[in-house]
Amino acid sequence: MRNIVFLLFIVFATMRIQSQEKPVLLFPGGAPGETGKMKQVDDLSGKKVAGCPVLRISNVDEPTLTFYPAPADNNKGVTLIVNPGGGYNILAYNLEGSEICKRFNSFGINCVLVKYRVPRREGLEKHAAPLQDLQRAIAYTRAHAGEWGIDANRIGVMGFSAGAHLSAVASTNYGERTYPKVDSFDEVSLRPDFTILVYPAYLSGEHFSIASELKVDQNTPPTILIQTEDDKSHINSSLFYYYALKEAKVPAALHLYPSGGHGYGLRNTGHTVNEWPFRVLSWLRDIGMIEK
Repeated sequence: MRNIVFLLFIVFATMRIQSQEKPVLLFPGGAPGETGKMKQVDDLSGKKVAGCPVLRISNVDEPTLTFYPAPADNNKGVTLIVNPGGGYNILAYNLEGSEICKRFNSFGINCVLVKYRVPRREGLEKHAAPLQDLQRAIAYTRAHAGEWGIDANRIGVMGFSAGAHLSAVASTNYGERTYPKVDSFDEVSLRPDFTILVYPAYLSGEHFSIASELKVDQNTPPTILIQTEDDKSHINSSLFYYYALKEAKVPAALHLYPSGGHGYGLRNTGHTVNEWPFRVLSWLRDIGMIEK
């Protein structure tokens, strides 16, 4: 009996490891509107952050998700669907993706890393194809909640820079699926249960308004924003979006730090903003996603 239990443990552990390492095609029959075949480019030669390279991925036409499960003995049931930034032209895949997932795994949080389509598609809004990918990732994740050992009612989106814009668009446009139904997985809700925006881009409009694609109302998910004052090109994204959330009476938090710039992920850059993951954990407790 003891040998059987041990064997089952090994099989279960192996399945979880494989699920973590093997990307899942979001659209097995091909992503909507894709007609050609791109050759993905992985580049580590650009500017480093905190002394470490950034993996910049471009030419993505087969969007995927990769499940990073929390440790079996410390699984809080909460799941973050993580969206790297990169101006909708590339994906900062390790800095704002895999490193984020592994750190939050250590806190008992499950993660799903989305590799959405880049660069921008000619003739489409910058976020149009990526929104299809993220919506499909939300549906796929929620539909697999039982199999993956996560809570279908505690699934949120997290994004960085352009990925934060994408997360905000998905959080305010969940009422309509933007891609043709693929399978039964698409029959679940597309509404995230919460939203985490780290140095978001493209959220601001004119005169303290927000971008037209953002449809904030009282049903918008609870949201937290992480921002630094010296991120001059993007600070209004956080300030204006927070104001819109406040006016709509959406539960929201804004952590504004004096320095740190843009594009730091969770690497140690020597600024106080590096503590932001702990503020996110505290906020998740405050809104009831994690037990206090």
